[in-house]
Amino acid sequence: MNLLIFEKWIACSSSGAHPVHKEKSTHRACDVLGTGYSQTSCVFLLTVSKLEEVPLEVLRQRESKWLDMLNNWDKWMAKKHKKIRLRCQKGIPPSLRGRAWQYLSGGKVKLQQNPGKFDELDMSSGDPKWLDVIERDLHRQFPFHEMFVSRGGHGQQDLFRVLKAYTLYRPEEGYCQAQAPIAAVLLMHMPAEQAFWCLVQICEKYLPGYYSEKLEAIQLDGEILFSLLQKVSPVAHKHLSRQKIDPLLYMTEWFMCAFARTLPWSSVLRVWDMFFCEGVKIIFRVGLVLLKHALGSPEKLKACQGQYETIERLRSLSPKIMQEAFLVQEVVELPVTERQIEREHLIQLRRWQETRGELQCCSLPRLHGAKAILEAEPGPRPTLQPSPSIRLPPDAPLPGSKGNKPSKQTQKEQKEQRKQAKASGHLDKPPTPSQAKTASAAGDACPPQDVALKDPVYQDPGLQDSAHHCSQESLTSQESEDTYL
Repeated sequence: MNLLIFEKWIACSSSGAHPVHKEKSTHRACDVLGTGYSQTSCVFLLTVSKLEEVPLEVLRQRESKWLDMLNNWDKWMAKKHKKIRLRCQKGIPPSLRGRAWQYLSGGKVKLQQNPGKFDELDMSSGDPKWLDVIERDLHRQFPFHEMFVSRGGHGQQDLFRVLKAYTLYRPEEGYCQAQAPIAAVLLMHMPAEQAFWCLVQICEKYLPGYYSEKLEAIQLDGEILFSLLQKVSPVAHKHLSRQKIDPLLYMTEWFMCAFARTLPWSSVLRVWDMFFCEGVKIIFRVGLVLLKHALGSPEKLKACQGQYETIERLRSLSPKIMQEAFLVQEVVELPVTERQIEREHLIQLRRWQETRGELQCCSLPRLHGAKAILEAEPGPRPTLQPSPSIRLPPDAPLPGSKGNKPSKQTQKEQKEQRKQAKASGHLDKPPTPSQAKTASAAGDACPPQDVALKDPVYQDPGLQDSAHHCSQESLTSQESEDTYL
């Protein structure tokens, strides 16, 4: 690795200054504002790109399907995960994207398993060493977006809270600058507490070790990417080998920021939809697609005679390559599997140990997507279904459900109890027709419904209070869920 070039790259990234040609300065916002975000991002206020147009009817159908999945999430994940993956590849509806990311990443479960934890971390003071660095990075995150455009605005405040909470949650890791754009994207789709737990899942399950001090995990994945490139695009692999360009020089920002600072906004969202479902495999595929189409033919290499020209080509990618529909189609069709990535990981890890010794970062094993995270979740999982408007006793079956019919064992026990009660003389015999008529004449029969509702004798204050409480609780729960729809 050319350590000097890499150190210069890190210095440029830390200061937010990326060297570019003057004639190409209009392509990157970093020339003026010290950020590396493409000005074609549709989340910016000043320059807006055209999003992929989806017919309203199709969008409503997708929303209906996703609502059904979210309301029965565990069942869908257990039996119809392939259907979820297909729908993530088609794109999550914008109105449900935040909730879907929480469910896919397991952030929703983490929040329910740790109630009040984020508030506890938020109230803590934090380490001044990290707080100063976080403060300096706030204004660099999506500076044209309405949430982060003003210093001290609610977006920057929530971003500070989330990043500070993570330094307290994982003090051994602290803060890495690449976490800021990740957290910022999450905050655009969900409140701070939910964004925090999704960030935890990304750092611990999807990209473990990426944000450690020595960047060992990202260096290892750089070697994996370069090895996979030989099979995907031998021309690009040969060119990078001849130029002796270390993978860290072009893939560090891609992988650590999950392409949030590289792709147009519409493409970022589609990539993240697939990433939360399928895991780091999507990040590798996107990187391979970009390398293949940027350096994969002799014609494209004519203008890349040296290291600097090659790196600039990879830092100023063609808009056609990054266009949403084209990129997603290429990523879905690229034949790179989890098994291939894991096999390359073992090979590169063995080479690392032979040349550099053991890894110093003690990160958890990487989990490939939502299904792997769900299967690895220890202990009982809290239900992810919304709270019902009317609460029934735990043993009471729902009307119209199969549970209305008791099981055979229950029927047998009930029959035995009736026999014992009849033998002991405690089972009342049903009244004869004449007895029932006499009781009705005496006023013992149940009154009509309208009379019962007006008569205070038949009103149950406790039931009214319970119903009122359940309705209010349901409204509160629904409001909290639907705020970011």
